[in-house]
Amino acid sequence: MADRRSAFELLAGALILLVAGGFLVYAVTNSGRASAAGGLNLTARFDRIDGLAAGADVRIAGVRVGRVVAQRIDPATFLAELTLSVDAGLRIPSDSSAEIQSESLLGGKYVSIVPGGAERILRDGQRIEITQSAISLESLLGRFIFSVTEMNRPATPTPGEAPAPAPPR
Repeated sequence: MADRRSAFELLAGALILLVAGGFLVYAVTNSGRASAAGGLNLTARFDRIDGLAAGADVRIAGVRVGRVVAQRIDPATFLAELTLSVDAGLRIPSDSSAEIQSESLLGGKYVSIVPGGAERILRDGQRIEITQSAISLESLLGRFIFSVTEMNRPATPTPGEAPAPAPPR
């Protein structure tokens, strides 16, 4: 009886490990993080890429079409240069633009390619020339707070001018 029970427990454990392994294989192959062999490699230069890391998504119209493969600083221009691996089946016009977008206020960043209308197509190793860098949320918030405090600051009279009278009670 004890041998039968331990054999059953061993078989059940093996089955659970097999199912967990199947879920792991499914998750890796369908998460979009698997290697994109045969992709079209493009580069793009940006003033700033705040928070964008290698492995981040490359999207067209919100659909994942590739990933950021590498990032480096161009020593001549001090711009951030990204290498993007994009689905080789896509025919991306040469006047397309690349923008760094945020998924949400707290989410990660991704590169969005906005297709242009040119008849020439980008080839492997070419550069996307039109780019828009990441927008710094901290900078925008600082500007907003500064503008609100400036609007609420009382106007100071010019020299030689009497201050405005207080409203009657």
